[in-house]
Amino acid sequence: MKISAAIALTFAASASAFAPSSVERASTSLNMDRRAAATQIATGAAVLAGLPQLALADGAVSTATIQRARGIYGQRIAALDSAVASGDFGAVAAEKNAFILFNSGGITDKAKKAKAVADTNAIFAAIRAKDAGALKSAYATYKADNDIAALVVDLSSGQGYFTDSDWKSRTNAGTIYVR
Repeated sequence: MKISAAIALTFAASASAFAPSSVERASTSLNMDRRAAATQIATGAAVLAGLPQLALADGAVSTATIQRARGIYGQRIAALDSAVASGDFGAVAAEKNAFILFNSGGITDKAKKAKAVADTNAIFAAIRAKDAGALKSAYATYKADNDIAALVVDLSSGQGYFTDSDWKSRTNAGTIYVR
């Protein structure tokens, strides 16, 4: 008895699924005037214009980000010693981003950052003028003002880095001594 009721209910459900229904056409008109349309478009444009400002970074400065900038980009700047000594303007110009990233991430004090930017501008002014003497003096001033020195790695002293997030992991300072 229960099974026949279940079968009858199943047939009734399938029959109702295939039964014709009244179909009404959807209206294609927007039912709005030009003023309402212009208002909606202007509101949408204002919202979209404000969205990019939500994506601005906060410029988080922590000890880790400062060390990373000073370690990675400071070493790239320090490696330019031979290029500056030989007057290789192209090699120094190729590392322009290292100077920019060092200035923005490795220096937190506003006065020191302004001085570093001015020193960087002096370096690139010397490059544009093709003046090797001015390049040497501006580079020496930049290195002295920002405490940039080449990192000497002792391969026999042990582990150079701990994790992949350590700034030394993919640099010459990140060597690991293996016996």
